[in-house]
Formats: sequence, structure tokens, C-alpha cells
Amino acid sequence: MAQMLALALIILILFIGEIVSIRTKAWIPSIFISGLLFLIGYWTFFPTEIVATAGVPPVVASMLIYLLITNMGTLLSIRELKQQWRTVLISLAGILGVVVILFAIGTLLFSFETVVVAIPPLVGGIVSALLMSDAASAAGLTTLSVFAVVIYVVQGFAGYPLTSIMLKKEGRRLLGKYRNNELTEKKMAATEQPDEQQELKLFSKLPAQYNTEFFKFFRLALVGYLAYLVSTLVAPLFEISPFVLCLLFGIIARSIGFLERHPLQKANGFGFAIMALLLYIFDGLKRATPEMMLEILYPLVACIVIGIIGMYLFSFIMGKILKVSKEMAFAVSLTALYGFPADYIITQEVIESLTDDEKEREVLTSHMLPSMLVAGFVTVTIVSVILAGIFVGFL
Repeated sequence: MAQMLALALIILILFIGEIVSIRTKAWIPSIFISGLLFLIGYWTFFPTEIVATAGVPPVVASMLIYLLITNMGTLLSIRELKQQWRTVLISLAGILGVVVILFAIGTLLFSFETVVVAIPPLVGGIVSALLMSDAASAAGLTTLSVFAVVIYVVQGFAGYPLTSIMLKKEGRRLLGKYRNNELTEKKMAATEQPDEQQELKLFSKLPAQYNTEFFKFFRLALVGYLAYLVSTLVAPLFEISPFVLCLLFGIIARSIGFLERHPLQKANGFGFAIMALLLYIFDGLKRATPEMMLEILYPLVACIVIGIIGMYLFSFIMGKILKVSKEMAFAVSLTALYGFPADYIITQEVIESLTDDEKEREVLTSHMLPSMLVAGFVTVTIVSVILAGIFVGFL
């Protein structure tokens, strides 16, 4: 197959997934549709190496993971996390619930490796799914390598409806309090970001025209290399994933003014990076036969159900301690199953369905949206990457 035909075909699949997601208001995840179409393609006329033929071999995907995770670190706002400390604790409790209950019950039903591979993609995004899939593949666990991709593709089906139900219950409770004059609008944190010159304290004297796309890429690559270098230097003492260090170094680099917020997007590289990583994720499905899909169906459903039960129990307990309603605590934890932008879309849709009054919508937004956004960031961006970095050592 010609390179550009391969590229056009697989990008068309991503586009079709987006169309379905938009038309169904995110109730059918774009990832699910794209994954299904890739499977059909591999089972019919796709060459097994279509993704590499299109121009995304493993070495390119590895480079983009370094850049993306470093970029993730620059998104961390310490100020917002301090304001939403209850949300952070509930999110962490929910993920702890998934880990504890899946290890306690899942290991009785499946192999230890199955549970290890399931957890990071279940509570994370594309990067954690890719890390676990690659680790399983390197360990010779072909079925589990596919399992990591499939659980990432399917998890949204559990998360979206449950979140919507919980937020509707919480919204009705808040509306009742507001209509009885027991609730006021929360003042949300300022969303204005400082300009790049203010953020880049180390380059404050650098003329703006020299802060080019290549300079942004260079700084991202340098921070990624430092993360890799440190991981190799400490390897004789203890093993730590360079990707976990990328996240930490990204946070540090922004705090000292070496990187601005979201440099990959400002360098016009974020969309391409996500596209390439998605294609590489779906490349893992080339090993999935119909028989293998039937084989992983039972552990797939069971891991998601058991994980969500653990998430509910632990978030409920933490919510009780912090005096947060069980509905809001569970909704906050569920963001681990999908992250941004689905957390924003679902919250907005629920608010619009509950009331037509603009003032009431503003009140609901101020009480619900910041928590959902922070939770999605904490779970998918930070914790799942750290978990994946730790869990790859278990395989």
C-alpha cells in the first residue's frame, strides 16, 4: 500500500470516530468507533504494518511520548490544586479503590499480570495505555498487550452514563438548595494565563520573535532528555520510568520559567502528536484475532465492573470524611475513565438539561465544573502516568 493512501485511510478512521462522538454528544466515544474500524480493517484488507507504512513507526511514537508527557507537566497549576484539595483527595481515593479492589478480587479471578496491565489504562488516558501495551508486548504477553488497548477503548462506555446520572442527582440537590436561598454562586479562579514573556522567567530578556516553534521544541526535547538521563543514572540504585520523570521535570521546568504552559500546543505540534500516538495505539490491534477478542471479553468486563465498584466505595468514604456528597465524590472519581474534554462536555450538558435559567446555570457551573476539570487532570494526566511507570516494572 502506498504511504499516503495508508495515511489517508487511518486518519479517515479517526475523523469518522470524531463525527460519531460529536453527533451522539460524546455518548459513543470516538476512541471506540476508531478502534472498531481498525479491527474491521485488520480483519479484512489492511496490511498489518499500515501504521508504520503511513509514517508512525515505534521510534516516532516513543519520541512523541517524551514530548507529550513533558508537556503534561507544564499544565499543572499548583494554585488550582490548592483550591480544589478536596477534589484531589477524592480523585486519589477513587484510583486507590480501583487498585485495592482489583488486586483483592481480580487476582482471584485472573492472572496477576492481567490485573497489572488493566489498572493504568482503566484509570488513565492514551499514554498509560500505550506504556502498558508496550510493556506487555516486550514481556511476550501478546494477548495482554491487546487487552491494554481494548480496555482504554471501551472504558468510556461505563464512565459517561454513570457520570451523567451522578451529576444530575447532584445538580438537582444544588438547585433545591439554591431555590431555598441556601446556596450562592462560587467565585471561580481566574483563568487568565500570563503571557509567555512572564512565564519564561529564565528567558525574560529574550526578544519575543526568537521564541520560535523550534526553540519550544528544543526546550521540550532537552527536558525530556534530562528525564531519560536521570532515569539511566539512578538505574543501578532503583528503577524509575523516564516518563514519570518527564512529568516531574515538566512541572519543575515550568515553575522555574524554562518552559511556558502548554508549549507543544504553542509550537503547533500538539494535534499531530496526539494523532500519531492514537494511530500507534491502534497499531496494537493488528495482533487481535476474533478468537483473542472473545478471550479477553470476560476479563475486560469484569475488570471494569470491579474497578468501578472499588472506585465508588473509596470515593464514598473520602467524600464522607470531607463532607462532599456521595454523588459528586463518585462523579469526580469517574473522570479517571475519560478525562478532558469529556469531563467538560458531560458537565455542561447535564447543567443545560437541568434548568433553562441562566443564573441557575451559572451557579451550578461554579459548583460542579471546576471540580470535574481538576479531577480529570489529576487522574488522567498525573496519577495514571505514575501508575503506569510503576506497574511496567511488575511485568
